[in-house]
Amino acid sequence: MKRVVRPRAIALVAAGALSIAAVSVSAIAQVDAAKSSVTATGKQLGVPMDIKFGKFDAAVNYNPANVAASTAKVDIAVTSVDVGSKEYNDELKKKDWFDTAKYPKATFVSSTFEPGAGGKVDVVGKLTIKGITQDVTAPVTFKQEGANQVFEGAFPVKRNAFKVGDGEWKDTSVVSDDVTIKFRVVIAKK
Repeated sequence: MKRVVRPRAIALVAAGALSIAAVSVSAIAQVDAAKSSVTATGKQLGVPMDIKFGKFDAAVNYNPANVAASTAKVDIAVTSVDVGSKEYNDELKKKDWFDTAKYPKATFVSSTFEPGAGGKVDVVGKLTIKGITQDVTAPVTFKQEGANQVFEGAFPVKRNAFKVGDGEWKDTSVVSDDVTIKFRVVIAKK
């Protein structure tokens, strides 16, 4: 069963996506899980594949009038990885992939929120997966929908930088190293 690569490569993507996506969650608000999503997209044998993470906690203080003062911390339950198959989900939790027994969560902590191109906000911070921390930047679009705050964006990560798909899976000829984290986070004010 060593060639069950499909969900594995994408698991890194999902972890990263979820961490940044949750970056936009307000400390005085709650994530509307039914309207929010985080998807990691990678390729196995050249074919795009998506996976999701179902559980995360976030503490975010976002103020569009004072973007520079905004902060975010997101914890993702890596154990909630879902690719639509229990067998694949279980495989992604193993040592060569997310090693959820040792590292049950991934974490994103923002360092700055900066005005970005095209009216977006660049959320810069540190993403930690499997005990490895990397700098990441996510261009985020913010909009107000009634009482809800909506954050959408995407950013690239390299799965090998986090040793997701380690051992024999380190080779990128089957599972690509490039992963894109896409997210839509809807915050409902309390």
